[in-house]
Order: sequence, then C-alpha cells, then structure tokens
Amino acid sequence: METITPKIDFQKELTDLFDVTGKVACIPGGYGGIGEVIAWGLAIRGAKVVISGRSMEKAETLAQQICDAGFEAAATQVDVKSVANIRKSIDFVVERYGALDILMNCVGIQREEALLEVTEEAYDEVVQVNLKAAMFLAQHAAKHQIDQGKGGKQVHLLSVRAHFGLRDRGYSAYCSSKGGLVMLIKQHAMELAPHSITVNGVAPTFVYTEMIRHVMENDSFRQGLLDRIPLGRIADPKDIVGPAIFFAAPASDFVTGQITYVDGGITASQ
Repeated sequence: METITPKIDFQKELTDLFDVTGKVACIPGGYGGIGEVIAWGLAIRGAKVVISGRSMEKAETLAQQICDAGFEAAATQVDVKSVANIRKSIDFVVERYGALDILMNCVGIQREEALLEVTEEAYDEVVQVNLKAAMFLAQHAAKHQIDQGKGGKQVHLLSVRAHFGLRDRGYSAYCSSKGGLVMLIKQHAMELAPHSITVNGVAPTFVYTEMIRHVMENDSFRQGLLDRIPLGRIADPKDIVGPAIFFAAPASDFVTGQITYVDGGITASQ
C-alpha cells in the first residue's frame, strides 16, 4: 500500500521553519524591555520591523539602531488608548511596506493597587491598555491580513499572571486584563483560522526589565519568587525571543489559540 506520509524536502522545508525573511512585522510597544529584544530578533532573521509606541523619539532611536546594524526597520507613533490612533499606526505599516504579515503586540502596563484601594481610574487604564488595545490592534491588523489573502501571524505578550494570582501584591487590574487577553486570543484564533491567520500568546514570568525594578529591589519578595521558580532564576529578555519567533515563523503554522508560558517551570509546579 502506498504511504500517505507526505514527501518532505528536508533541506529546504526544515531550514526555513524559523525564517521570516521579507516578512513585515508591526511591533506595538516595540521599544520596551521585552519588545526591543523581540524587534532585534525578528530583524536579525530578516523581517522588516515597524516599532511603535507613545514616544516617537524612542521608536525612531531603536529603528535607527537596527538599520545601522544592517537590517530593515521603521518607526511610527501610537497611542493605544485611541482606537483611531491604533488604526492609523497599523495603516502606516501597510503604506510603508505594502503588507502586514506579523502583529507582535508587546503593549502592557501595570498600576499596582491593593484590592481595597483599587481606583476606577487605574483599573480602567490597565484594562484599556492591556486588553482593549489588544482587541483593536488585532482587529485592524486582521483586516489587512485578510485583504492580503496570504494568511498571517498575530502574537500577544501576556504574563503568567494570566494563569494565576500573586500573593501579597495588588495585581487585580493586571491579572484580570491578562486573563481576559487569553480568551481574546482563543476567540480570535477561531475567527481567523479560516483565513490561515494564527493567533497565539507568549506569557513570561517576571522578566528583568525596568518595569519590575521596584519589585526586584524588594529582597524578600525577590527571594520568595526565586524559590518558587524551578529553574531558580527570573527570565532574561532574550528568553522571550525564541517563543515569539516560533509563533511568528512558519514553524508554528499549525499552532493557534495557544499560550506558551516562559516561566522557568513555575506554572508546571503550582
């Protein structure tokens, strides 16, 4: 009986699994601690990256550094609290490069407040940036990807706090916004699957960036966190690049609606 196993050009197909050469990647939040290293990672592997954020100066500085290193990058401004501004920033990517293949959403904030002290203003801001912005970044990116008719990739950065809470800290807004993003990813994956657009998430534990400086300067909290992580350390920004590129590359063409926890084993042990 003839085998049904497909014939594979191993050298060609397996070599290109993580190749994003010529792909156009939009990276909102791309100059942050995690976004910057992902932007470099995608650019080094051949993608044309567009970095966006509130500060045009920071976005342009990083884009220029990437260009100076011999890769291709551009910058644009985005205020993710404005849906109109979100749409404008996505349109810029398509106008600049003629396509949008990858949305790599690195936007995120935290406003720490204990449960009994949570304010409506702070809660709304966190949900607006972490969840609502993801909704409309994804929506407008999807419109372009569907119109292009060649599939696409959407990747959102989350946190292990999408999976469980945090003792002794005021994380109500952050945890609920990231938990909501998990379900947004799953739903978008279902609606975009007929268009060959995959939607996935990368969820790290604490990563050494400026965003967690105040936490890491608390010796007792830091040690308690280290004691709970089986690999015995907090994540480095470069630890996030591999999973992000996997979801942006052909290697993940049959993976959608999934969350990869980059956490040193913490979610497997608790």
